Amino acid sequence: MCTLILYPETLLNLLVLGAFGMMKFSNCNGKRKVQYESSEPADFKVDEDGMVYAVRSFPLSSEHAKFLIYAQDKETQEKWQVAVKLSLKPTLTEESVKESAEVEEIVFPRQFSKHSGHLQRQKRDWVIPPINLPENSRGPFPQELVRIRSDRDKNLSLRYSVTGPGADQPPTGIFIINPISGQLSVTKPLDREQIARFHLRAHAVDINGNQVENPIDIVINVIDMNDNRPEFLHQVWNGTVPEGSKPGTYVMTVTAIDADDPNALNGMLRYRIVSQAPSTPSPNMFTINNETGDIITVAAGLDREKVQQYTLIIQATDMEGNPTYGLSNTATAIITVTDVNDNPPEFTAMTFYGEVPENRVDIIVANLTVTDKDQPHTPAWNAVYRISGGDPTGRFAIQTDPNSNDGLVTVVKPIDFETNRMFVLTVAAENQVPLAKGIQHPPQSTATVSVTVIDVNENPYFAPNPKIIRQEEGLHAGTMLTTFTAQDPDRYMQQNIRYTKLSDPANWLKIDPVNGQITTIAVLDRESPNVKNNIYNATFLASDNGIPPMSGTGTLQIYLLDINDNAPQVLPQEAETCETPDPNSINITALDYDIDPNAGPFAFDLPLSPVTIKRNWTITRLNGDFAQLNLKIKFLEAGIYEVPIIITDSGNPPKSNISILRVKVCQCDSNGDCTDVDRIVGAGLGTGAIIAILLCIIILLILVLMFVVWMKRRDKERQAKQLLIDPEDDVRDNILKYDEEGGGEEDQDYDLSQLQQPDTVEPDAIKPVGIRRMDERPIHAEPQYPVRSAAPHPGDIGDFINEGLKAADNDPTAPPYDSLLVFDYEGSGSTAGSLSSLNSSSSGGEQDYDYLNDWGPRFKKLADMYGGGDD
Repeated sequence: MCTLILYPETLLNLLVLGAFGMMKFSNCNGKRKVQYESSEPADFKVDEDGMVYAVRSFPLSSEHAKFLIYAQDKETQEKWQVAVKLSLKPTLTEESVKESAEVEEIVFPRQFSKHSGHLQRQKRDWVIPPINLPENSRGPFPQELVRIRSDRDKNLSLRYSVTGPGADQPPTGIFIINPISGQLSVTKPLDREQIARFHLRAHAVDINGNQVENPIDIVINVIDMNDNRPEFLHQVWNGTVPEGSKPGTYVMTVTAIDADDPNALNGMLRYRIVSQAPSTPSPNMFTINNETGDIITVAAGLDREKVQQYTLIIQATDMEGNPTYGLSNTATAIITVTDVNDNPPEFTAMTFYGEVPENRVDIIVANLTVTDKDQPHTPAWNAVYRISGGDPTGRFAIQTDPNSNDGLVTVVKPIDFETNRMFVLTVAAENQVPLAKGIQHPPQSTATVSVTVIDVNENPYFAPNPKIIRQEEGLHAGTMLTTFTAQDPDRYMQQNIRYTKLSDPANWLKIDPVNGQITTIAVLDRESPNVKNNIYNATFLASDNGIPPMSGTGTLQIYLLDINDNAPQVLPQEAETCETPDPNSINITALDYDIDPNAGPFAFDLPLSPVTIKRNWTITRLNGDFAQLNLKIKFLEAGIYEVPIIITDSGNPPKSNISILRVKVCQCDSNGDCTDVDRIVGAGLGTGAIIAILLCIIILLILVLMFVVWMKRRDKERQAKQLLIDPEDDVRDNILKYDEEGGGEEDQDYDLSQLQQPDTVEPDAIKPVGIRRMDERPIHAEPQYPVRSAAPHPGDIGDFINEGLKAADNDPTAPPYDSLLVFDYEGSGSTAGSLSSLNSSSSGGEQDYDYLNDWGPRFKKLADMYGGGDD
């Protein structure tokens, strides 16, 4: 058994197209698919979800107060019907909402099934149909919606609860249930735009918390109310349309959205244009599709030059645009009329004038101005200029100024005043893009440009340049060669030209300053280093007397013809051969600065005198350019010989010359190669080369000698610094003071090893720095002079002193005055007394010291001191 439940909505005195109720058939399992149908389809219709709509607007009367709704199961074809009665109520009150929310409680009868021969009660679920609740209800709250009850509450004390979003989950507390009675209520107004549907789950448990029924889903649908105005996605919409567009041209689309249900009238929008500004040329230039929001043109006459922009106020209204009950909103649509090339450029004058100096390029001749009504700095406005006549040789070009759009006439090729004094150009102006269809260029798009050429003073020029003449060399000074003149291109100016020489490397020529005649001032020589490939170049300058004066240069090329003015010479000029004729021979040729036919073939011969030439030598011609010189005798002593050779060329008349060939005759080995030390001469080195080599050798020897002398002097200075005693310590003029002399030689225990040669005591390498005595001989390589004996002298002290004296006299590094000499230890038992007692009475005053005079000037002082008696 199923039950039909009707949830009526607000009823008005005048019904309009809209939903006013919902019905639902529910069965035991809740899975049937039901199809609805109205008995009055012309006035009412029912959707698949059970929503009842009024199809048209009509006053509510008794004939429209009742109608039937049919329901049919699509699977079982089972049918049901319900009667719907409409009543007049002025407004939707809270009480009516409460009454409409009352749900008739359905009690399902018990069902039994056979099992083991007995009838047993089968457990079943309790079912709650979906609940439809209008949004924005004014209460009072809590507002009861439905009562949930289980048929077990007769035998058990049950507790009811709901879970899910809106109950115990965010947003919490919207729905509450009486745990005892199972009454489900809503606590505050709902907003469909926030949550359109709630899914709750009801639970039934006993007092111990044990579940007695399976949880069941409760669906609460929030019924939409028209509480939201349409909202445009943008408050200002921008669109473009080309000028001259035909009616029906798409412009743009505006879009609005409504937060209400888009499937209901509350969310069904309609668009319309409220106003258009400006209203020219027609107040209705555009229209809008009321459903899609597409804006299109409906009238012709869009002209950017007249109206550049249109502003439309667009309105969007819900309730399918119902002006009475629908809510609306507005936005602004700005439509910019874009430019097309419907205005050709027009010249501001029919004729433009300009002037240009001749021979000038890349200068502006004239400035062409145009007007164009199209949008500036667009392809429809940018002008392109074209020369259509008056310039067959392409001497002019027109460039467009990107800022002003003017045409700049420039000269790209030089213009000669003497050829063209004036140009009349025909110029056409166009745009970068073609004109719109149906528009032609007017006559104002074409103009003429009159260009006057100004005469200027031009450079004189030589013709031809360079000028080539042929002339034999050897021409004497004062010979007139040619006339080299320049032409003045300024035919309409009376000017004089004068000539000067600009470049003459060999200083052979001069030019007449008036008539340009060129005369020689020296002999022309083809063999001169200033002549390249037989051509001599000279440059001349031609200058006029214009304002300012101009000049031009010209080159004269003299092709010099060869004459036989150079005698041949032997080549090479030096050679070598062996003392015997075999196996060597000398091959020679001739050098001639002339060219054919004044050069080879050559004739070679030996002179008759001196007679030794032909007696010792023979010459054999190999061909026209080479000959061979050989010894005629069996043996010729080694040495350098000058062999004269007569060489004659093939000129007309021929020219001959005696050339000297220096031949070195040397001793040779079995291979015919010179073996003596003087081979450098035979190898072809000249006297200058030999002298240079000798000078180099001498300089090298001098440098070596100077280095040796410098090293010796450096060594002497080092030894002198070591041997010289400071003037304050000179024993000849000063008394040396010692810290402690002691009581005499016998009182002191002297270390006589200090008198030994230092070299024999300890090596210099291990001697501490700074303790070396001033009179100690340095330890280094000695110079080449007599070396003093380093071993201890075993003989008499006199012989030892004599040997030391000789060594000192022959030593070039000895100081220029007497000094202390280092002597080796002379051993014990010396007959000489103690040095400390030279002046004592016990020093042997009767001893004869005259022999000291024989030791040289160095010991003469001692002889005077000790051999001179009392004084």
